[in-house]
Amino acid sequence: MRRRISVPLILLQRHFCEYRSSTIYALSSGYGKCGVAVIRVSGPEALVALEKMTKISSLKPRTAFLRKIHDPQTKEVLDKGLCLWFPGPKSFTGEDCAEFHVHGGPAVVTSILNALSKLRFHLALPGEFTKRAFLNGKIDLTEAEGIGDLIEAETEKQRQQASNQASGSLRCLYDSWRITLLNVLANLEAYVDFSEEHSVTSNVLENANTVVQTLYTEIRQHLSDGRKGEILRTGVHVAILGEPNVGKSSLLNLLSRKDAAIVTSSPGTTRDVIELTTNICGYPMILADTAGIRNNPENEIEVEGIRKAKEYSKEADFVICLISAENNIKTSVGMFLERYKNYLGIDKKRVLAVLNKIDLLKEEEKERWRQQNVVPISCKTQEGLEELTNALGKCFEELCGDPSRENPVISHARYRNHLLHVSDCLELYLERTVVPTYDTAISLQDIRDAARELGKITGAISNEEVLDIIFKNFCIGK
Repeated sequence: MRRRISVPLILLQRHFCEYRSSTIYALSSGYGKCGVAVIRVSGPEALVALEKMTKISSLKPRTAFLRKIHDPQTKEVLDKGLCLWFPGPKSFTGEDCAEFHVHGGPAVVTSILNALSKLRFHLALPGEFTKRAFLNGKIDLTEAEGIGDLIEAETEKQRQQASNQASGSLRCLYDSWRITLLNVLANLEAYVDFSEEHSVTSNVLENANTVVQTLYTEIRQHLSDGRKGEILRTGVHVAILGEPNVGKSSLLNLLSRKDAAIVTSSPGTTRDVIELTTNICGYPMILADTAGIRNNPENEIEVEGIRKAKEYSKEADFVICLISAENNIKTSVGMFLERYKNYLGIDKKRVLAVLNKIDLLKEEEKERWRQQNVVPISCKTQEGLEELTNALGKCFEELCGDPSRENPVISHARYRNHLLHVSDCLELYLERTVVPTYDTAISLQDIRDAARELGKITGAISNEEVLDIIFKNFCIGK
């Protein structure tokens, strides 16, 4: 059975005063023609919708009833569909909820939404159903944001990460840390208040310092994840760099499976950065075609294109260094690669070298490049495409991790910001304790601040501004 989340009483009172008397409704299955559309109603009058629109006399919770659905005023039959009743608190929002599963034509959906408006219900705001679930203690903020990420997920790895978070993986971790700090705080406060009156020994201080040191180390390790979760959530930004006419635009088209970039035999066709999103082995990739880099640009437009290419590559998460098999290699492959990367201005460790136009090479020449960890490919014949895709998948797994196996990772910049504050508070506490004459009462504030920052992540301590920022990005009906 799922544990209910504790939410501050003042926060609940403020929002419940607003929501207690309101019933909301919305299309929850998304807009557009479809076989079945789901319309959700949540609030104290949800049962009224079923009684007045379906004429159901007795309802069994969480059981589907096939009924004609009527307009509550004109009594006109709008559709025939499945109706479900979820009495609170055993519902998604924690309130009384009803659902109408109807035919997904726009006219049918619009007629039922109009009928619900006649009952003086309010059309739900974006994310309002999930917000009510949070306010009713059904989920915490990390789970709510996980639900939002799950809706937005476009690749399998994004889905896995969001699903884990929506299931409470981060909440369990951060709650355990907060409980640890609250226990430390309780023991230290007892030491400060009663050490002179009772036999509260200095072991309390030593144990507290040991626990805080261990927790500080664990949080620092959690923070030093290379932003894996955040990169996976937003997509891996990849820049294709190379000299003019090595096939950068062709590679962009090949990997994205679109004819998005103009491909000609003339060098310097690409002048600006062109971005496309695609899926590589379940990882989201935002691939950018850039201007070819050379020492003698022909005009100011090409100069600006080269500047943008280098600027984009510095901010990118990953770089594909593209080489043409037409290059005249006068040195060893290894030395050529080093000089070529320096020439392009690539200073990242996260680089994959790719050799294009291998349809011009013999098999032994291709193997010579492979021995230097260069992936050979022909954009013209698509030879080596699977090898390139697998190589990128392995690189992205190292960059983003594998959410199906690893421990929960930070997926939002908001979490990282709060965790950095937690780390700073614990570090300050530990620095105070090494001073022989430190004041335990003063150092208690560092523990309180750290626990408060952890509470802000899950919503145990929150404010209306944070809630508005989080839920405004949800779609209507969720």
